[in-house]
Amino acid sequence: MPKQTSSQPAKQKPVHEIRLGRIKATIWENETENGTRYNVTVCRLYKEDDQWKQTASFGRDDLPLVAKVVDLVHTWTYEQAG
Repeated sequence: MPKQTSSQPAKQKPVHEIRLGRIKATIWENETENGTRYNVTVCRLYKEDDQWKQTASFGRDDLPLVAKVVDLVHTWTYEQAG
């Protein structure tokens, strides 16, 4: 693993993840002039051969879980505002 130098920014890690079944939301924290803001990525996990992969494509039957995960993300980010 290469050493991090002052010219290499640290890789940002998510502040939180929410997962229900194969649907996962990853929450990223961003500090702005107006305070903390959160960005979210949502993916569906699947296994191909023996390797886990992810996609941002969802089928009809995935959508109820996507909605639930996104609702939980909304609740979590709202609670962080204090």
